[in-house]
Amino acid sequence: MPPPPAIANAVRDAISHDGRICVLTGAGMSAESGVPTFRGTQHDLWSRFDPMQLATAEAWRADAALVWAWYRWRMALVRDAQPHAGHRALAEPARRTSRVTLVTQNVDDLHERAGSVVDAHVHGSLFALRCFDCGSGHEGGLPPLDPAAQRIAPMACAYCGGGIRPGVVWFGEALPDDAWQVATDAARDCMLMLVVGTSGLVHPAAGLPALARRSGATVVEINPERTALSDDVDVSWRATAGDALPLLLGA
Repeated sequence: MPPPPAIANAVRDAISHDGRICVLTGAGMSAESGVPTFRGTQHDLWSRFDPMQLATAEAWRADAALVWAWYRWRMALVRDAQPHAGHRALAEPARRTSRVTLVTQNVDDLHERAGSVVDAHVHGSLFALRCFDCGSGHEGGLPPLDPAAQRIAPMACAYCGGGIRPGVVWFGEALPDDAWQVATDAARDCMLMLVVGTSGLVHPAAGLPALARRSGATVVEINPERTALSDDVDVSWRATAGDALPLLLGA
């Protein structure tokens, strides 16, 4: 099915006028590659745990081995997943022009493995490991994972001996300043924003489409289901990223 004319025209207008395009992606984009949503499923090893209680600094201080084991499990799921056609389609325009800014709420590396440069990981990255105590980055690899383990001692920081944590934004933590600045600048400066696979429920990132629209951009939503953003965008396309983006951007 070809893209709705209004969406195709919006993309053509942005390209023909050399306008900036901001792409904001969310969890639905990764779910198509088999990466479960934040809460996983009711049938996995971790289904009896509440992620909102594990994804905090307080949980780490209380039981770092439990929290680290959960994140190591999530890292393994991401490593086993592969970018889909939507990820690959997004990489093509960025190769042709520097006027595309990719902002993602996802903490995986599927965009990068598809060939994109992510300009802003607003919720951090699973694989940007750093020390919980001193903040130093960890450059070493990860030890083998026992998939049945529910407690794994975190690696030790080479500088201070503290535990190595994932580079994601936990509940109660501020978004990375640099990434958020890039995201808000892109929203203000773009002529077109594509909002792909995000529910619009997680703030402050959910406010970026409204910021873009107030600044004069056309905002297009691509999502197979209605979301909290649907009433506040210019046009919605009820399609998955894997189906829609190759049709929209392939030419």
